Amino acid sequence: MRVLGVDPGLTRCGVGVVEGVAGRPLTMHGVGVVRTPADAELGQRLVAIEQGIEQWLDEYRPEFVAVERVFSQHNVRTVMGTAQASAVAMLCAARRGIPVALHTPSEVKAAVTGNGRADKAQVGAMVTRLLRLDAPPKPADAADALALAICHIWRAPAQNRLQQAVAQNRLQQAAALHASKPASRQALNPASSQAPKQAPKQAPNHAPNHAPKGRTA
Repeated sequence: MRVLGVDPGLTRCGVGVVEGVAGRPLTMHGVGVVRTPADAELGQRLVAIEQGIEQWLDEYRPEFVAVERVFSQHNVRTVMGTAQASAVAMLCAARRGIPVALHTPSEVKAAVTGNGRADKAQVGAMVTRLLRLDAPPKPADAADALALAICHIWRAPAQNRLQQAVAQNRLQQAAALHASKPASRQALNPASSQAPKQAPKQAPNHAPNHAPKGRTA
């Protein structure tokens, strides 16, 4: 499984590609940052992020794209820029038919470090160790992108099993509901379940004929 992790941001959008399966050593294929000038127009910055992500998709051909799920912060301006960059990443993947997964920061930290409240230094150290790198990727946005990819590789099998279990449960519920409908209709109309009653047979008319007999001459 090859995953492109995207840590969205307007000024620095971290990107990293990791390949592997859960339970086995992982391999990093690339890591970097898509940058945009802070003084540029918003539309131009989003276009630059799109072009940068498209280049990564062209070069590494990932099977999945993992994006950090945007959550509310006190700085509304920051969260809006993060959400816009996140939308661009999802659009680029969807346009190519690549599945997109969203992971919260706490999910990523818990998957990589075992602590959902780990700081960036701890995340960078674990990413370095898991991918057997010489030094933590810089800046922290790049390390976060790799952590997103690692998180998805490790969590995807469990998520797939959960989705399959939910889908199977829904099918069983639908089948049970469909099977119960005839019984419900029969309970509402018990007369329909009984054989129709036959009308009583009328007794044959054996009344004597009292008409007077004709006289003979």
